[in-house]
Amino acid sequence: MSEPLTVGVDFGTLSGRAVVVRVRDGAELGTAVYEYPHGVVDRTLPATGAPLPPDWALQVPSDYLGVLRTAVPAAIRDAGVDPADVIGLGTDFTACTMVPTAVDGTPLCELPEFAAEPHAYVKLWRHHAAQPQADRINALARYRDEKWLPRYGGLISSEWEFAKALQILEEAPHVYAATVHWVELADWVVWQLTGHYVRNACTAGYKGILQDGQYPSTDFLRELNPEFADFVTGKLDRPLGRLGDRAGPLTAEAAAWTGLPAGIAVAVGNVDAHVTAPAAQAVGSGRMVAIMGTSTCHVLSSRELREVPGMCGVVDGGIVPGLWGYEAGQSGVGDIFAWFVEHGVPPRYHEDARRAGVSLHKHLTSLAANQGIGEHGLVALDWHSGNRSVLVDHELSGVVVGQTLATRAEDTYRALLEATAFGTRMIIESFQRAGVPVTELVVAGGLVRNAFLMQVYADVVNLPLSVIGSDQGPALGSAIHAAVAAGAYPDITAASRAMGSVRRGVYRPVRENVAAYNRLYAEYRELHDHFGRGGNDVLHRLAARRREAASVRKGQS
Repeated sequence: MSEPLTVGVDFGTLSGRAVVVRVRDGAELGTAVYEYPHGVVDRTLPATGAPLPPDWALQVPSDYLGVLRTAVPAAIRDAGVDPADVIGLGTDFTACTMVPTAVDGTPLCELPEFAAEPHAYVKLWRHHAAQPQADRINALARYRDEKWLPRYGGLISSEWEFAKALQILEEAPHVYAATVHWVELADWVVWQLTGHYVRNACTAGYKGILQDGQYPSTDFLRELNPEFADFVTGKLDRPLGRLGDRAGPLTAEAAAWTGLPAGIAVAVGNVDAHVTAPAAQAVGSGRMVAIMGTSTCHVLSSRELREVPGMCGVVDGGIVPGLWGYEAGQSGVGDIFAWFVEHGVPPRYHEDARRAGVSLHKHLTSLAANQGIGEHGLVALDWHSGNRSVLVDHELSGVVVGQTLATRAEDTYRALLEATAFGTRMIIESFQRAGVPVTELVVAGGLVRNAFLMQVYADVVNLPLSVIGSDQGPALGSAIHAAVAAGAYPDITAASRAMGSVRRGVYRPVRENVAAYNRLYAEYRELHDHFGRGGNDVLHRLAARRREAASVRKGQS
């Protein structure tokens, strides 16, 4: 006898993944992946080949529809199930990833008159070129003593909705004028599936500065730029959907794309990190979920409202309705490791890894694991993609201290692994000092497969480290939300209990390692404050010089 199924679709930075899940117990029956043909557009614009400035990161929206047309039907085939048994579809997306659209949701970059305009494309979450606009938003909010600013740790990020939109207004006013809707991709995808534009409570709160039912005022926006005064009312504000709610039925057109039955429930959109918490059975207080991939996002729920310096936000119902959801994050983690492997490793290491039949990451990890703590003599700062928490400063860049002529690739690699763990500890300590306890770290994402890295994290943060029971945490979380939207469970907590999966306490702190890492962490913290809190602004000056040199070169070409 057939059983009800849901489908979860996770739209990541480089690919989209679909998973077919049994509603009764969360069993994952089939999965498929679709790689975005255009990937991350950060060098040249596909339509023209024109070079992009530093700190830009765009995407092509048609890539996302390829996930629906390809990965969803393939996952159904992989599961060997009848599509008629699927009762709901849920999706999640990277955030803050934004697209300017026409009135019907057509991305402006798909219109011939805007195909050559970079500002008409999707601005990926890691587009950091709006830092000057973010700086002005923060300075004005502090000057006006805006009550919403402490809810975001005292700083609004250049990654978020307002800064990115203000950048378009000031650098491409014709694109801004043509923008009817400024849309999170989490909501744009649901719009394509249902024909209804519903704004989700998660991104509206964390990335759209929606607090206590209000956005920043018209007066505030006018003071930033007179042409920005009607941004909220004219381009942003839409009806809000709670997480787990039904956004609408799957349209006939979207049913043809996906091979799923028309009319099934489509859940309100969500963010990849936040949707993972129910998949890891971590919707209760004190359980911080770290979704570790190219970047890391840290989320946890609490009944208490506190203002945590340097956090990405606290939102009522931001993870599950009825609780305050907290978010923090690190802009670069797996990306840093990948960068080093691509650019910093001598050829002989590649050859050694090839002979051993392992990846270069695994080879370097094995070499690094044979060292004693501190043996490499290095401390690194994990800011190669800026700092999201607790400094909220994307002008910062990576630092490695202590290199000598004897320093080897595995030394630097291990220092970078440790640096990301130190960054997570900084975040946890910020929450704890603010009165938000963190009693357990639950890890999800691709990096959980690195057992050495996981033990480093347990030792550095001195907490038991649990591991999600699924390799597809965000997609499973979206499938859980789909089950709630379809009426199979009364709420997200009940669905999480039945469909989520976690292995508790897989890695536990080793007392000797904790003591050794405490000494290294003290050095990290001193460097963190020196370079990140005004001791020396050299990283900001270098970033400014890089932009200036790139601008001169562009003018000469």
